[in-house]
This record gives sequence, structure tokens and C-alpha cells, in this order.
Amino acid sequence: MPDCIAPTEAAASHSAWQASLALRFADDAGTTRLIDNTHVGPLRVQKALYPEGGAVCHAIIVHPPGGVVGGDQLAIAVTVGELARALLTTPGAAKWYKANGKRSRQTVLLEVGQGGSLEWLPQETIFFDQADVALEQTIHLAADARYIGCEILCMGRRASGETFATGCVAQRTQIRRDGKLIWWEQGALLGGRLDSPLALNGHTVCATLIAIGAPLPASLLDELRAGMAADTAFGITQTRGVLVARHLGDDSEAARRTMLAVWRRVRPHLLERAAVTPRIWQT
Repeated sequence: MPDCIAPTEAAASHSAWQASLALRFADDAGTTRLIDNTHVGPLRVQKALYPEGGAVCHAIIVHPPGGVVGGDQLAIAVTVGELARALLTTPGAAKWYKANGKRSRQTVLLEVGQGGSLEWLPQETIFFDQADVALEQTIHLAADARYIGCEILCMGRRASGETFATGCVAQRTQIRRDGKLIWWEQGALLGGRLDSPLALNGHTVCATLIAIGAPLPASLLDELRAGMAADTAFGITQTRGVLVARHLGDDSEAARRTMLAVWRRVRPHLLERAAVTPRIWQT
């Protein structure tokens, strides 16, 4: 994991939250069921939801404290079994507060079995000024598993006039398919240095959508690019079965609309299902 400021994990005190959530989904004669829901600390899923029928299980991950403070350690593990289909999201924006000398950390482990699919679609993440955060995501996919993941990162609180002047957000993401590494990305966003073209080029919001499965036809990629022509900070590429769409901007709502537009076109092709927007996103 790239270093931010000075390593501060050792500064985490006993008062910090140590929370974990382990979920397991399995196919039951065409219905996906949440068969394991184990949590420790303030991370949980209230219940399984079926807004588009039994084939896809929707689950909303809730973090009751409403925000992550310095020193908090969160761990999420999700297993989607053979032929099962799951969509995971959150009820609202995640907030990471200033570090107070302690680094916060979140690790996410996602595993999808043969013929299964997982959509990892949390709502936006807001990093307050002086936050010190390490985010790590590891994804293991079976050879014919399908995956769509999206993240929207907001640096500072633009609506409140707060910039991300100090602090750091370090990220690492790796994706393996049939045991082979197909995606690796890591980096660190440093407070006060976001103007660099190697960072966010002066923007405060960045969004990424990654889709893995059957490659999109060139005609659909052309349609997506044409539809986003007005967004000069949008790009989409596809290589070796990995589709990546990115957006830079200064408005989380605009980023959400852009990523939703991509998801609505990609999902029917990749998962052979209409894009049913989770109701929680509209509340």
C-alpha cells in the first residue's frame, strides 16, 4: 500500500471501532439466498431484498455510526456462490473524518463462483480534510463469473467550502480471474496536491466503474462514448475482458449520473438483466 504521511496504524487506540461483516450468497433452485450474515461491531445487513425477483439478491450494508473516525478498522468479506447473483450497496454516502493522528482502514474481499455475478455499488465516499485512510480491495472471480464495481470519491466537502488540504487516501485494488491477475491499481491522493495532472488535475471528485465478463461490442462502446461526448473528463476503455469507465469533476451528483448511465448500458449486456435502480438510491 502506498505510504501517505507517516505510518500511523500503531496510533490506533482501543477506543476505535473494530468492525467486520461476512456475507455468503448461494443459489437455491434459481433464487439467490443470503445464507450467512455474520457481523462484529457496527457493520451489518438488515435483510435480503428482491426488487427484481428471486434471481438477484440485493443487500444494503449499513454502518450505524454514520462515519469513520481516525483509527477505525473495517473489514468486509462477500462470497457469491456458483450461479448466485447479488447486488450490494449502501444507504448513503460514507464519511471518513479527520485522522486525529490515527489511520483508518477498510479492507474488502469479494469472491464470485462459477456462473455467479456480483455488483458492488456503494454510494459516494466523502473524505474530510485531514483524513488519513487506507483502502484495500481484493476480488477473486471464477473463470466465467461476472462483476461490476463502482466507486465515487469526493475529496473534501465542496458544499461546505472545505478542501482536502491535508491528509491522504491510499488505495490498492487487485482483481484475479481464474487465479490470474487481470487488474492491479494502487496510488495515494495527498491533501494539497490534487492539482497535479498525476492526481485529480484540480478536480475534487473522481469516479471509476469496472466491469468484467463478456466484452462489450465496439458498437456499444461507441454509443457510450457518444453519449458522454459533452463530458470532457470522461473516458472508457476495454482490454482483456476488463471494461473501465472514469470520470473527473467537482460534483458528486454529476459523477453519479455519469456512472449510472454507464451501468444502465453495461448491465443488460453483461448480466442479461435490465438495470433496476435500487430504491435506496432515490431516498
